[in-house]
Amino acid sequence: LWRALFGREADKLEQANDDDRTFYVIEREPVVNTFVSVPRENSSLNCAAFAAGLLEAVLGAAGFPARVSAHWHKGTTLMIKFDEAVIARDKSLEGR
Repeated sequence: LWRALFGREADKLEQANDDDRTFYVIEREPVVNTFVSVPRENSSLNCAAFAAGLLEAVLGAAGFPARVSAHWHKGTTLMIKFDEAVIARDKSLEGR
């Protein structure tokens, strides 16, 4: 999906150590932030929130409901928190 949307792979994908529902997509320089000038008074604004919304919509439509948010960390980090039902479904399929 990332390659189709942005023409390249994300810099990194990680899973949280303390929560099996949480994953991170890390982009040092997101393409959606490249051509946007953010006024100094809005310096906390991260335009990669747009990409977070896209990712949340695609995951939901594919049957993986989750909340996705954008954060400034190691560049931009998209935090994906899957619904508990997704994790339960995944664990039930592991034994097959």
